[in-house]
Amino acid sequence: MPEAEWERLVTESRHEPGANWKRWGPYLAERQWGTVRESTADGDPWLNFTHEEATWRTYRWGEDGLLGICDRQCRLCFGLALWNGKDPILKERLFGLTGPEGNHGEDVKEAYYYLDSTPSHSYLKALYKYPQSEFPYARLREENAKRSRKEPEFELTHTGIFDEGRYFDVQIEYAKASDEDILIRVTIFNRGPEDAPLHFLPSWWFRNTWSWGSTFDRPSEKPGMSQMAPDQLVAKHESLGEFHLYADTGPDGELPPWLFTENETNTWRFDDPASRRPSCKDAFHLAVVDGVEGVLNPQPRGTKTAAHFQCTIAAGDSVQFRLRMSAVDELPVEAFGAGFDDAFEQRIKEADRYAKSLVSPGLSTDEQQIMRQADAGLLWTKQFYHYVIPRWLQSSGKDKTKPTPASPGAPSPRNADWGHLYNRNIISMPDKWEYPWYAAWDLAFHLIPFSKIDPYFAKEQAILFLREWYMHPNGQLPAYEWNFSDVNPPVHAWACWRVYQMTASNGDRDRNFLERVFQKLLLNFTWWVNRKDIRGKHVFSGGFLGLDNIGIFDRSKPLPTGGHLEQADGTAWMAFFCSSMLSIAFELADGNSAYEDMASKFFEHYVSIAEAMNSLDGTGLWDEEDGFYYDHLHLDGRSIPLKIRSIVGLIPLFTVDVIFDKTIDKLPGFRRRMDWFLKSRPDLTKFMTYMERDSETSNGGHRLLAIPTRERLLRML
Repeated sequence: MPEAEWERLVTESRHEPGANWKRWGPYLAERQWGTVRESTADGDPWLNFTHEEATWRTYRWGEDGLLGICDRQCRLCFGLALWNGKDPILKERLFGLTGPEGNHGEDVKEAYYYLDSTPSHSYLKALYKYPQSEFPYARLREENAKRSRKEPEFELTHTGIFDEGRYFDVQIEYAKASDEDILIRVTIFNRGPEDAPLHFLPSWWFRNTWSWGSTFDRPSEKPGMSQMAPDQLVAKHESLGEFHLYADTGPDGELPPWLFTENETNTWRFDDPASRRPSCKDAFHLAVVDGVEGVLNPQPRGTKTAAHFQCTIAAGDSVQFRLRMSAVDELPVEAFGAGFDDAFEQRIKEADRYAKSLVSPGLSTDEQQIMRQADAGLLWTKQFYHYVIPRWLQSSGKDKTKPTPASPGAPSPRNADWGHLYNRNIISMPDKWEYPWYAAWDLAFHLIPFSKIDPYFAKEQAILFLREWYMHPNGQLPAYEWNFSDVNPPVHAWACWRVYQMTASNGDRDRNFLERVFQKLLLNFTWWVNRKDIRGKHVFSGGFLGLDNIGIFDRSKPLPTGGHLEQADGTAWMAFFCSSMLSIAFELADGNSAYEDMASKFFEHYVSIAEAMNSLDGTGLWDEEDGFYYDHLHLDGRSIPLKIRSIVGLIPLFTVDVIFDKTIDKLPGFRRRMDWFLKSRPDLTKFMTYMERDSETSNGGHRLLAIPTRERLLRML
């Protein structure tokens, strides 16, 4: 690990002075509007906060922007704003359809690409394609509204807006000269056949934490920015500190004018003309696009600012803009001297070496580039996520500046059972536009590539969701903000085990990490057993289980027929959970015999689940005629198989584990218990296949744990 980027990760993980490399990153959401946390407790998120309102209404729980960055607490944000002279609004955030508008649900309708990132975000690169013609907001909505779910989506490229190359390629790069000295380089290419005008407004703003009454976030003094020189501003925040913001000359050799306003809701748009005042969130839209006078701060100060560049880019040509933000104790001698481009070149070389360190032997150049850009996609989708249930539940109606109490006697609002939940972290998102909220089981899969990209971040994320301000006191993991009580497949234990294995490839195994997660995973396992094993027979329900297209009806809702469902996939996932916990217990028992008892517990629980799934009430969830596993409806004392061949019946194939003699020979207590159990319950041995020793290995004999017997596996295949 001698490379500069790996060294940053090590020093950052140790919290060494001057190594706060992850304080700034691409943590800015791409869609904050239309989310549950910005909605009211009893409202429709898509209707409570729309794309149109996002131009003039402040957010309470976060911020969004176009290919932007912010600090890890989203106090000071930076993002791009563009105007082609034709759009009705500035392009300062990505557009897309809401869930009801899209014929396949919510869907971003833009062209943008994450091109590169190091895990410390010492270098970042992304691309946005901005049309030179008016952006077809209305047409995208209208055409998709005409289409059924069986038809393909109508995309931005289908409108012809990119024909003849009539668009700008907006390439943004960030490079950190130090952990709190961030260089920004924006190169804009005119891909069209004619010269094209463009307004470019790189913007900084403070997240509004002063209007909501939160005792934790609310500063004692309102933050602010003010101009101290033609090319330089100072931004002050009591907890973030002081930063200086710089803008270099534009293509015409002139410094841009600075625009100032306040990041506060334009309340007169709530049909409240008496409250109209200048300097609101939408001031730049009004001033630049609509030409309205008197809407900007007359003095060069505020909580939101932009450098206003105007240029015409020749056909096939490009222009470049340079900006910088530096902490007061890391100010550059010269903001845009030779050292500016030198810093970029240095960080790019380090990013190249870091990417090369991850490459498996034998990959072609194209494959290496695909892998590098895929890694960049994961790193760019890290996001500041803030959601505090007790404070959120106080609000109802359409908030203007402050939350108001919910109406007495109102139905129990969304997520009311999660009053302990306090989320305020950088989290890996499924997607920062379509799914700008965490999903517990998506995150588990993210941890696998993150184990190689940034093992420290992978461990932090794995532990985070098991902490007491995330995990419910009853042991359930929060699913996602639309319904934290929904049930996802229990894959977190598997992810933690894989993180441990993958980060131990250098021989330095982090047993402390494994012990920390194991203790909390026991709570989650107990919740599953007590909540989802309705009959106490080792056959499980589950509900939604994280896949909204795996079943033909919504299994998270009560059945209209009454009764309850025993799920082939829910039961198989529990066996999978057992096998993961068994693997962890084996590892921890090697050095601490106290864990042998836990290994015995999960071994016996696995075998009992396999037996129930195959034999309960005769054949369990197995259908001998069809040779497949089906869900069963239990109604009025009857067990009715739902004979639908789907992925539900294939999940049992995932739940395999191998027990090596080499492992259990070190665990005499476990071996005695296992031998006794199998001798006492010979009927269960059919679910554990003994395989003779392979002479080419040193593992001795090994046993395969699996739900289907060999004969049933062959029938399914």
